[in-house]
Order: sequence, then C-alpha cells, then structure tokens
Amino acid sequence: MLQKDLGEIFQLDMRHVSLGAMITVTKVKVTPDLALAKVYLSLFASKDKDALLKSIRSHTKEIRGKLGNRIKNQLRVVPNLNLYLDDSLDYIENIDSLLNE
Repeated sequence: MLQKDLGEIFQLDMRHVSLGAMITVTKVKVTPDLALAKVYLSLFASKDKDALLKSIRSHTKEIRGKLGNRIKNQLRVVPNLNLYLDDSLDYIENIDSLLNE
C-alpha cells in the first residue's frame, strides 16, 4: 500500500522535485513498529542520479506529509522515510553487457 501511494505522490504531486526524471518506487520495507520505512527509488532519464536523490531527500518532510494525508485512516503512524537509490536495474544491465561480450 505504501509503495503504491508513494509512487503516486512522486508521479503526481512531486513533479517539481524530479527535474524531468522518472521516479519509480521499487520497494518499501517497513519496520514492525511502523516507525521507519526504507524506500528504494529507481531513477530514469537522469544524468546525475546522486544529485537527484539528494534533491528528493531534501523534500522528505513534504513527501511524508502528503503520504500522511493519504493513509491517515489506514495506519495509526506515518513512518519516517529513508530514501535509497535502487541500482538493481543498473546491475542487471551491467551483467547483460558483460555476458554479451
């Protein structure tokens, strides 16, 4: 549920942060007490992924607020968000290119 809501927030509400890149929420891991959510993002069409991730992290409070408005009736606590870069697609692409050589 959090993955779907966060994906919609990035696509609809946070376009000003994405700087023209496509942001996909690939995975969300939540602690059992709902205090923390590790959110893994895949960034497409971005030349400097680290700078984009830093820009997204600077808006974490805004993202968490929008998430809280969406899930306020479903969860008793809105988890703190830790945002990470999901580089699994880059890793797979690298393996494919190595296998093709």
